[in-house]
Amino acid sequence: MKKTLEFKAHDGEIEDIAVGPDNKVVTAGRDFQCCVWQQDQLVTGLHWNENLPGIPDKAYRYQACRDSGTFLGLGTVTGSVAIHIAFSLQRLYYVKEAHGIVVTDVAFVPESKGGRELLAGNEAALLSVAVDSRCKLHLLPSRRSLPIWLLLLLCAGLIVATILLLQLAFPGFL
Repeated sequence: MKKTLEFKAHDGEIEDIAVGPDNKVVTAGRDFQCCVWQQDQLVTGLHWNENLPGIPDKAYRYQACRDSGTFLGLGTVTGSVAIHIAFSLQRLYYVKEAHGIVVTDVAFVPESKGGRELLAGNEAALLSVAVDSRCKLHLLPSRRSLPIWLLLLLCAGLIVATILLLQLAFPGFL
């Protein structure tokens, strides 16, 4: 093996590292940060103070991370589990102290035949393992969206309703 890149990612030790399908690297460090990297460039990062205001600076620390390509799964030393959108780090799912103690690893359920059965219509499934000797399955419900035909129908109805209201308010409008 040959080293291809070296850079300072965190102040202190790195707790976990994961490589995503698009060659982005996610790191969780003892400096209370989780970072997404493209080569040696910081793409984006999470820090507890920015995402959960009102929580003391040293109360939480990211312990384990995984980049499915779409989602970022995180576990903490306090047992909490979170799922974020990978490119924007918007939090979609969070369970405070899902485990009684340190989350040692997290993994997304693969989108294989067996994995799709576990998903059961959910958008993603994350397994978390902790020092409490438990493995938990966290399901991210599918985000609802309107079909395009329904959106177009609603727009057409809004236009017709606006024209009728204008006709009533201003006789001879048309």
